[in-house]
Amino acid sequence: MNNSGGFKLRLIIGVVMALMAVLSYYSKTQENPLTGEKQQVSLSPPEEVAMGLQSAPQMAAEYGGLYPDNAIQLKAQSVGNKVLDEFNKYVLQNGHANPYRFEFHVLRDPETINAFALPGGQVFITAGLLSKLKSEDQLAGVLGHEIGHVVYRHSSEQMAKTEFYQGLAGAATAAAGDMNTAQIANYVAQVKLMKFGRDDELESDEFGIKFMIKAGYDPNAMIEVMEILAAAGGGADRDEFMSTHPSPANRIQKIKEHIEKYSKEMD
Repeated sequence: MNNSGGFKLRLIIGVVMALMAVLSYYSKTQENPLTGEKQQVSLSPPEEVAMGLQSAPQMAAEYGGLYPDNAIQLKAQSVGNKVLDEFNKYVLQNGHANPYRFEFHVLRDPETINAFALPGGQVFITAGLLSKLKSEDQLAGVLGHEIGHVVYRHSSEQMAKTEFYQGLAGAATAAAGDMNTAQIANYVAQVKLMKFGRDDELESDEFGIKFMIKAGYDPNAMIEVMEILAAAGGGADRDEFMSTHPSPANRIQKIKEHIEKYSKEMD
């Protein structure tokens, strides 16, 4: 009876915790002012801007600071703003205004091959990746992709999802009462978040293609960027299921589809 009573109590606690996680997650539903999409996000657009601005100096410091060549910085800003301007025109035509504060930065780190965006519009590319790029079109593709992450609120969305899956994992642990189950639950939560990460990358690829075309850049340069990333990251034979990024081969196929779609729209 004691064991049975203990199990029932743990089960009740686990169910209550799971319900709390679900209610908390869906209480974070907001409509994206730029896409019209209903999303579960942890921050409002002004909070995203504030977080990005506050975090930018620390993030830059982790990559050796900003690249000490003003001409290089201005080039990245020029290309990024050219793509961004096309997006801003697009949202204004649809009766919206961009609430984000975009700034483009080149980081000093010559070894790391990376680009990323903080919530609210702080966009970074490392000198290591920039040195691999061979054209302004390729740079436009990279920066357009990162603008997409901000516009689709991927960081804020990911924060909400992390809190949700951690809550579910905690509920499973409470119900089962053993560490093996906790480890399995945490593993499942981690894999779920990896899937969202891949979807975010593909969504940002599409955004980048659409608006680099509008800005007059050659979208085929994004295929070249994927080839550069594949070479830098160990090739296309990585296990996609256990990666937060889609395999370069998969991304290239999707990119070709987007190029065909949005090139026709421009004709």
